[in-house]
Amino acid sequence: MPAANFFRAILAISLTAVIGVFAPVSAVMAQASATLDATETAEAELKGFRSARFGMDEEAVLEAIKADFGLEGEAVNIGSNTVERTRVITISVPDILPDGGTAQVSYIFGYKSKTLIQVGILWSAATDETITDATLYANGDLLRSYLASAGYRSDTITRDVVLDNGVLLFRGSDASGHTAILLLQGRFEGDDSNLTLLPEALTLLYAVNPDDPDILTISPGDF
Repeated sequence: MPAANFFRAILAISLTAVIGVFAPVSAVMAQASATLDATETAEAELKGFRSARFGMDEEAVLEAIKADFGLEGEAVNIGSNTVERTRVITISVPDILPDGGTAQVSYIFGYKSKTLIQVGILWSAATDETITDATLYANGDLLRSYLASAGYRSDTITRDVVLDNGVLLFRGSDASGHTAILLLQGRFEGDDSNLTLLPEALTLLYAVNPDDPDILTISPGDF
């Protein structure tokens, strides 16, 4: 699946989870709280990923990628999502997390704005054949802990929600509505009282407006 389509599918799955359409929850996960209590952590301000900031155009993001990862030229893939009319820059980066394996990082640019609206980071066997189940779990645990303490608004935080094809580890928004979503995908084995997730991919998304993304849509009455 092309990167833009994959991350859009992940975003749709995560949004469904947040509004309450959940798969049966295992005995372990049922004890997890959906909304966190307020903490003393400073408020999060999600501006993008590293040097790449929301609102940047392609040229600026390419410069940010070069500054952050030393990648340019053939190491950077630029493509389009022909359905959503968005542009996508994709790179492969080893050890964004220490010993976490090579991740695919995708920068998505809005249909109308032509600026950065979303960044997706994907770990899977497709991005690095040495990544194991243990790697995905470890990366997920590390990122969930980081996001949970990052200062996202407590009334927007959801975590540890079991879905049909994985677990929404975290979702939270800052005061501007910029949103972080962390999803561990895979398949479950066992019965409803003792489910075991066999992970296949871990995705971290940073989005400007996940509820109304800047993509091509057809409005009622247009046709």
